[in-house]
Amino acid sequence: MIEAWELRKEYGGFVAVEGSSFSVDRGEVFGIIGPNGAGKTTTLKMLAGLLEPTAGEAEVAGYDVSETEMRHQLGFLPEESPLYEEMTPKTYLDFFADLYDVDSAVARERREETLDDLDLEHRNRQLGDMSKGMKRKVAIARSLINDPEVLIYDEPASGLDPLTTNYIIEFTERLAEEGKTIIFSAHNLFHVESICDRVAIMNEGEIVARGDLDRLQDEYGETTYHVYTTVEIPESVRENGRYRTVVESMEAVDERREQAQAAGGEVVDIRTEQSSLEEVFLNVAQSGRPGQ
Repeated sequence: MIEAWELRKEYGGFVAVEGSSFSVDRGEVFGIIGPNGAGKTTTLKMLAGLLEPTAGEAEVAGYDVSETEMRHQLGFLPEESPLYEEMTPKTYLDFFADLYDVDSAVARERREETLDDLDLEHRNRQLGDMSKGMKRKVAIARSLINDPEVLIYDEPASGLDPLTTNYIIEFTERLAEEGKTIIFSAHNLFHVESICDRVAIMNEGEIVARGDLDRLQDEYGETTYHVYTTVEIPESVRENGRYRTVVESMEAVDERREQAQAAGGEVVDIRTEQSSLEEVFLNVAQSGRPGQ
């Protein structure tokens, strides 16, 4: 559904994005993450047809991103999404439905269904009188009014309260379950980890790693084993009536088991812990290794 080949964006002598290539399959949620200034938003805007690449090509839903028809297959939610504040949610969505040439009866039904799904009340209140969370829900509804195949969401829950944030993340998950193809970018890596099938990590304008979370964990993360014994052994810490030792390999686990048995005890629990996506991201960003 989405293909990008060697995308490059240069402003004067400054290269914002260099050689970005990736693909996103139908129904997949693909995350793009990175520090501020990494080139994430520039990449998303090139995919949405809002910025012309300096070099490279991209297709969305089978259309080159420069083609007008591509816009009808795309729902784009930028990080900052000013609304026409004198409008109401209903008039605002009807306005955009008309821009997309959506039949008025279809648009009304789609508008009400989407606002119901987003649990948005006060649909006749002016947007300027609404909270930030309510405005964000209206912006999400706008991205869906043309029933696009592909969604590009840049920080969809940025600056919102935890309750609204969780609602929007859950709603995005439901869209994926319904078969929408989604590119998702967020600074909150817990949200990315919970929703994305694969992730690309950008740094200084380049994709430095990509893959599903298991692959990124294997390549850049760490696995530790928390071994709980009934007796004290070297490097163990007493915890809730037991003794805990942290090691980094199964060979070390076996050594701790032998030490416990030699001391007249035994291993009663082993818990595996893996690096979070945030820890993986930090490892990748600090290493600066190019992705494969």
